[in-house]
Amino acid sequence: MPRAIPTVQIDAPEVRVTQWRLPPGSAIGHHRHEYDYVVVPMTDGELTIIAAEGTSRAPIRAGQAYFRKAGVEHDVRNATSREIVFVDVELKQPG
Repeated sequence: MPRAIPTVQIDAPEVRVTQWRLPPGSAIGHHRHEYDYVVVPMTDGELTIIAAEGTSRAPIRAGQAYFRKAGVEHDVRNATSREIVFVDVELKQPG
């Protein structure tokens, strides 16, 4: 399976900002989020989330941000025929 393409835009003591490009059929790979984070979709699409609880689909809309707490463990895949792009903002220090 092809790998998603991460580009770290900012890596400071307070925050890490990474742009993720997921070509069709690609995956980020299984990972655990160390920090609370905000995802900002740059494109519309549908992600496939694979976690211990099972597989689910997560529709996303460009500009429609969402927040998750640290500890989330999953793989994120693009099972669609279009590239999906989002920005992941990890909050390294408590607010």
